[in-house]
Amino acid sequence: MTSTVLASIPSPSISTIELGPLTIHFYALCILAGIAVCMWLTGRRWAAWGEDPERVWDVAMWAIPSGIIGARLYHVLITDPGSYFGEGADPLDVFKIWEGGIGIMGAISVGGLGAWYACRRYGISLAKFADAAAPGIMIAQAMGRWGNWFNQELFGKPTTLPWGLEISATSPNFPDQYPAGTLFHPTFLYESLWNLLGAALLIALGSRGIFQLGQTFWAYVVWYGFGRLMIETFLRIDTAEMLLGVRIHVWTSGSIFLLGIVMFALMGLRARRRGELPGAYMEGGLESNEDEPSADEPAPASVRSGN
Repeated sequence: MTSTVLASIPSPSISTIELGPLTIHFYALCILAGIAVCMWLTGRRWAAWGEDPERVWDVAMWAIPSGIIGARLYHVLITDPGSYFGEGADPLDVFKIWEGGIGIMGAISVGGLGAWYACRRYGISLAKFADAAAPGIMIAQAMGRWGNWFNQELFGKPTTLPWGLEISATSPNFPDQYPAGTLFHPTFLYESLWNLLGAALLIALGSRGIFQLGQTFWAYVVWYGFGRLMIETFLRIDTAEMLLGVRIHVWTSGSIFLLGIVMFALMGLRARRRGELPGAYMEGGLESNEDEPSADEPAPASVRSGN
C-alpha cells in the first residue's frame, strides 16, 4: 500500500515533556493556546462593538471551567461510558482527565450554560456575546485539534492520498486490522482547516453587516455541525458508542447541524419582527436587558479533545 504513496504527514514521536515531577501534554498546550487566541479575538470584537473588553474575562471565568466539565462529561457519558461504568471499570477514573478523553460538543454546550449565567450576572446580552465569541471559538477548536496529531489519535480511514497520516505501529491507537505502514486520513487536519475557513467566513460576512443578532453564533453551529457530520459519517474509524448501528457522534453532530439551521432562521425572523437592521447590534445599537433574557439571550444548546 505504501509503495503507491508519494508523500505523507509524519506524526510526532513524543506527545509530552517532563519538567521535574510535572508532565506537560502537548494536547493541553494546544487547547490552552486556542483558549488564549479565542479570548484575545473575542475581546477585540467586543471592544469594537462598543462594549467593555474586561467583561470577556468575567464571562470566561464561568464559561471555561464549565466547558471543561462538559467536555469530560460528554466523553464519559456519550463517547465511552463502558470504560468508566462497565464490568471491571473503576468509576473514579471519571476524574482522571489527564489520561485523556474530552469532547468538544460537551464543551460548547455546558460552557454555553456557564456563559449564559455570567451574562445574566453582568447584564450582558448572551446572543451578542456569543456572536462576538463565535469566530474565536472556531479558531480555538482548530488549534485544539492539533493535539490529536501529537497523540496519534482520532484519525480516519486508510488512504493512499499524498497527505496520508503516518501512525506508529507501536501506538496503542494503531488499528490491529491494518499492516504497519498504513496511512490514514488526517481528520485532525481536515477539521482544523474547516474551522479556520469557517472563522474567516464569519468575520468577513459579519464585517459586511449581513447577520442579525444571534445569527453569527448559529452560523458557527451550522458550519461546525456540517463539517463534523461529514467527518464522522465518512472518515472516522475510532471506537465510539453506536445508536441504531450508527456512531453516536453522527447523531449528535447531525442534531446540532439541524438545530443551528432552525435557530439561525429564528434569529432572522425575530429581528425582522422587531424591525432591526442587520449588523446594528455591532454598532452599539442593542441595549442588553437583564430582565428579559428570553428576548435576546438564546442559550446555546449542545453542539472536541477531543471527540
